[in-house]
Amino acid sequence: MNIVDGWLVGDDSHTVEHCPSPNCNERPENADVELLVIHNISLPPGSFGGPHIHELFTNTLDPNLHEYFSAIAHLEVSAHILIRRDGSVTQFVPFHQRAWHAGVSSWQGSQGCNDFSIGIELEGTDDMPYEAAQYQRLQDITKLLLKVYPKLTAENIAGHCDIAPGRKTDPGPAFQWKEYISGLS
Repeated sequence: MNIVDGWLVGDDSHTVEHCPSPNCNERPENADVELLVIHNISLPPGSFGGPHIHELFTNTLDPNLHEYFSAIAHLEVSAHILIRRDGSVTQFVPFHQRAWHAGVSSWQGSQGCNDFSIGIELEGTDDMPYEAAQYQRLQDITKLLLKVYPKLTAENIAGHCDIAPGRKTDPGPAFQWKEYISGLS
């Protein structure tokens, strides 16, 4: 894999789907990528597969398809990357742009984490184990990001729960931080 113009480019063993989201904008001037935020998502909650995450991130989610969707279909949200249960990857926002994934957030005294972070969503829930393919792909992408963005370090990788405590709980207790971080070296 490589990054070209802010987009992941796959290779023979790693394919990447590009699905541009309108829910992004330019980062503030002089804002460098220095934080990686790990999230989880499943739509409807606890269900995997299907088009609904893509639809949410592209503002095409039908609020009438599921009771839960009526509460979220109006949201304008996105992440840079989604890693599905099988390890497949979709990129919604180029890394040099600000994806709308963190909401009200802070990291090491800096507010508004969207300004200086990359957001990666794992298809999953707080309490259900993630798949080995997800960890492998997350590690591959993280290693590449660590090479490309010099201010991003392993110490600046956080869960959504870490940047929005009390408001967010993902990626949850099921996420194996030690396994993930140890695979970066």
